[in-house]
Amino acid sequence: MSDERWLVGAHPGNPHGLGERLLGSLMDLAQELPPQLLAPLLVGTAHKFGGRELSILLPDYGQTALVPLPGRGLTAGTPEPIAGTTAGATFLRGAPAEVPQADGVRLYLPLSDSGNHVGVMALTMDAVDDAARRLLHQFARLVAGLLLAKNGYTDRLCQTRRLEPMSVAAEIQWSLLPPLSMSVPRVAVAGILEPAYEVAGDSFDYALNDDLLHVATIDAMGHGLDAATMATVAIGAYRHARRADVGLADIYSFMDSAIAEQFGIDHFVTAQMMRLDTRSGHLEWVNAGHPAPLLIRDRVVVERLEGATTLPVGFGGEAPVVSERELRHGDQVLCFTDGLVEERGAGGEQFGEEQLIEAVNQLERVDDGVRAIVRALSHSLKERRGGQTSDDATLFMIEWR
Repeated sequence: MSDERWLVGAHPGNPHGLGERLLGSLMDLAQELPPQLLAPLLVGTAHKFGGRELSILLPDYGQTALVPLPGRGLTAGTPEPIAGTTAGATFLRGAPAEVPQADGVRLYLPLSDSGNHVGVMALTMDAVDDAARRLLHQFARLVAGLLLAKNGYTDRLCQTRRLEPMSVAAEIQWSLLPPLSMSVPRVAVAGILEPAYEVAGDSFDYALNDDLLHVATIDAMGHGLDAATMATVAIGAYRHARRADVGLADIYSFMDSAIAEQFGIDHFVTAQMMRLDTRSGHLEWVNAGHPAPLLIRDRVVVERLEGATTLPVGFGGEAPVVSERELRHGDQVLCFTDGLVEERGAGGEQFGEEQLIEAVNQLERVDDGVRAIVRALSHSLKERRGGQTSDDATLFMIEWR
């Protein structure tokens, strides 16, 4: 097949009536394309319904900027800050934006799949009406799916997102992670890791199995490759036990045995495992050495979810007590690792949990989604700590809807 097959006969036109044919053709052709040919296929498809100057913008790992994906036909440029830009607002809010220009309208569309925000698509059209908006919405959804699918076969998307050198330990951790966010009608989750390019021992995982949301946050002792290796075993053991469909106490025991057998009794991983029934709001959790999660209601922290604690994973603790709580609609549960609150300032004072709670309560929530909240909170906390993140720090938020 010629590399130019999909560009032959390409011409601008009215989007009315073209949608099903164009998007169906795009899907058919994309299935057999190598990743490097996806860009010209997207450019050619956009051109057929009057779109030009197509850009695909991906968030860097630190979520500070949107970076243009290179590719034949795509409009390149320099990274755009997420804060204070139209593209950034589209990424954070998951809502399209239109900016009138002298030569038409510049449109920004979120690229997302089940709340996993891949990035932003931008293109220019002479004019836009409701039919064009519907087509562009479908086009953006399809582009997001194709990028996620092709990402499994190429390094180019990961390379694009790197604005700094990444450590080997961080490489391992990022390869372990599920999508940073998920949003479905009954529940939404979002997580973030610091420092993005050097994280080693912190990680999180989640899965929505029918009506039951499973979540784990972990913090492996130490730094560098040793911590990353231990975190890999801990997450692998968690997933294995979770998929065996056992209870939280048994999940803890399985993780505990895996770490002890692999690394010995002088190594450990702090962990927190949760299960949320998304029908009833019934929350269960086991805390193995983590700070107590915060319960946020009506945008303020109302309490710490204190409960029985057990020894960190790897220390051979007894069967843990499972704590329970009934959530109300709209409640948010914020999990975090100790690196977030144990950072010390220039004067030697510890950042502390009270400052974390104060930051949550003072956070300006122009964006309602948990993904935007977690990102804003992470960046705000880093500023309060004077830009310091000497230890891994993780935030993970659950919102029951």
